[in-house]
Amino acid sequence: LSIVLLGWIAVAHHNNKRRHHKKNNNTTTMSSIQQFLLGLLLSSLTATTTVSSFHLPSTASFQILTRHHAKSSSPRSTSSSLQMGLGEMEVLEYDVAIIGGGPAGCTCALYTSRADLKTIILDKNPATGALAITSHIANYPGVDRTMSGTELLDQMREQAIQYGTRYEKAQVFMIDVKEEETGDSTYTKCVYTPDFTIKARSLVLATGAMGRVGKPFPGEKELLGSGVSYCATCDGAFYRDSEVAVYGASTEAIEEAMFLTKFASTVHWVVPTDIEKELQGGMDVEKNKIMDHDEAMQLMSCPNVKLWTKTKLVEVIGDFNGVTGVRVNHRGSDDDEVIPVEGAFIYGNGGGSKPITDFCQSKVELDEAGGVIVDESMMTSVSGVYAVGDIRNTDYKQVVVAASDGCIAAMAVEKFLNNRKMVKVDWIHR
Repeated sequence: LSIVLLGWIAVAHHNNKRRHHKKNNNTTTMSSIQQFLLGLLLSSLTATTTVSSFHLPSTASFQILTRHHAKSSSPRSTSSSLQMGLGEMEVLEYDVAIIGGGPAGCTCALYTSRADLKTIILDKNPATGALAITSHIANYPGVDRTMSGTELLDQMREQAIQYGTRYEKAQVFMIDVKEEETGDSTYTKCVYTPDFTIKARSLVLATGAMGRVGKPFPGEKELLGSGVSYCATCDGAFYRDSEVAVYGASTEAIEEAMFLTKFASTVHWVVPTDIEKELQGGMDVEKNKIMDHDEAMQLMSCPNVKLWTKTKLVEVIGDFNGVTGVRVNHRGSDDDEVIPVEGAFIYGNGGGSKPITDFCQSKVELDEAGGVIVDESMMTSVSGVYAVGDIRNTDYKQVVVAASDGCIAAMAVEKFLNNRKMVKVDWIHR
């Protein structure tokens, strides 16, 4: 297997050199991630232990790759891992890459696009942000008080798109922010998703503060990266023909569970509420804005989904090989039950208030509460990297404040990229 893999790398290198002459200005072909994954796999062939010291909370696939390869009893997992690793990675080049499609990100994109800066927004899920789950907006200037948060966000996004912003729904699992990391003196920032990589001259972090807070479930922290994951789009392919559990009743949890149905033999959807009653109209829809009812019904109709309603997650169980099951408790029962699974995807019950920075991997400085530290221009501790909105952990968590942050960052980005001494206040877009 080692010889085969080494041979594949040589062939891939040769093909990449040939493709290099055919690339256009916007798209190239890159294999750095696949080579990295293969490097880990090759290391696991000669090592007696898995790469447990390599800890990437949001990229559990790295650890799972080596763990599944080491399990001789799971050849199908290794096969799916190799398919993930061998796939070509499309690379897109932009002036500005914005992670997060909330009011801060959309406002920033609107301004940078108007400044004729090639801009892309990478948004994990447009339906799960703080604004998206707000039923009515009554304090945003010029907006009818009956407008919902989703409607306002849709308008913001569409406005940015009309001025040239590219919008992509994608899960970001890692970033590089310096030339030493990217090896590119022009595009010094890299944003990695399961489907493509973005190379950018500047980067804006706008992922908000809906992260889970509080203590993790027993076993969750210990098995993070060895079966516990928060990203189905990143790690789903590693569970082909295996059983997995998804915990949570939010739209995010539902969409992630739907993605897992493509790979897993059985998706155990564990929800603490009486979700069947909710879907039948027994609960006021306004009380559960975090869940998309149509998507929930679609998920429940999948033949490989088993619903565990009114069931709480108690513990994630595992051993040195990884997750082996989840312990749950059905409401009204005195005894717990163990569901045998190889993967546990935990999304809680609708988010929290912790800044979402796990994908940053300590690339930028954070304050004690986990917020990204910025200066008056919204620049972080790294040149060319900015942070806007609730990810700063500001006390003023308002839509208008987030939009203001986006505007300030956009003007600062324009100044930075064009080496201006002064901020250009506005641009005339014809």
